[in-house]
Amino acid sequence: MTNDEKLLNLLGLAFKARRIVTGEENVIKLLQSQKAKIVFVASDASLRTIDNFKRKCFFYNVPVNFDYTSQQLTKALGKTLVKIMAVIDQGFYESLQKLLERGETYES
Repeated sequence: MTNDEKLLNLLGLAFKARRIVTGEENVIKLLQSQKAKIVFVASDASLRTIDNFKRKCFFYNVPVNFDYTSQQLTKALGKTLVKIMAVIDQGFYESLQKLLERGETYES
């Protein structure tokens, strides 16, 4: 199993545990309340959305990842059309961070 598969499986587990929030407005609220640990934005989201979340995550000092497509994120969560999500649990964040560091696939 590749690192990407492990990471996407972990995202699915976190979603089932209700430790992931999806949707642009919901994620922005989490960033503002400083509850988001890491944000995932689909690589095929609009350039405006990608730029917006780059700036917001930089401002709130939250890591952001753009390496997965909306199809990969949607499949991982078993939900329809996921383009933006945030992990709100420290334990899941630490596990995800270890997997990301192995592949070196995120920006902070």
